[in-house]
Amino acid sequence: MSTHASHTIHLNLSLESAWKFLSDLSLAPYYVPGLTGCWFHPGPQSGRGASRRVQRRYGQWLDETVVDWQEGSGFVLHLHKANRGAPSPFREARFSYALEAHGSGSRMTLCLDYRLRGGRLVERLLANTFDRTVRQIGENLTAYYETGETQNRDFID
Repeated sequence: MSTHASHTIHLNLSLESAWKFLSDLSLAPYYVPGLTGCWFHPGPQSGRGASRRVQRRYGQWLDETVVDWQEGSGFVLHLHKANRGAPSPFREARFSYALEAHGSGSRMTLCLDYRLRGGRLVERLLANTFDRTVRQIGENLTAYYETGETQNRDFID
């Protein structure tokens, strides 16, 4: 893929504790802005091949399937709408989480790799929006992992 937005966060959690949160794929609505729910497709709920549907505001939804899983350190999600490919405005999209020990805590890098419909001009126009979104997910994730309090006002547990 040709373009990416990334953000690195520092967690006051051990690598093991951070991985326990990160590897639970059902927790995304607690920290991803705009998500209102999540459920798994039949099959595994963790590891390569795990697939979930996340519900978004206004009845929208998105499927996310794990295409790479590195036990204890991260994974890559392929973003798609059932078997119809990437959701608009994407031509292709993947979201990755990479976790590593850092001092007495841990560090995580979140990255959205994508190509947009409309080409380079549209990618340049939307780049700041995707940068802000990835940064917001990272900030929300940090707060949720460290406090247990959701930062997503759209999700009601």
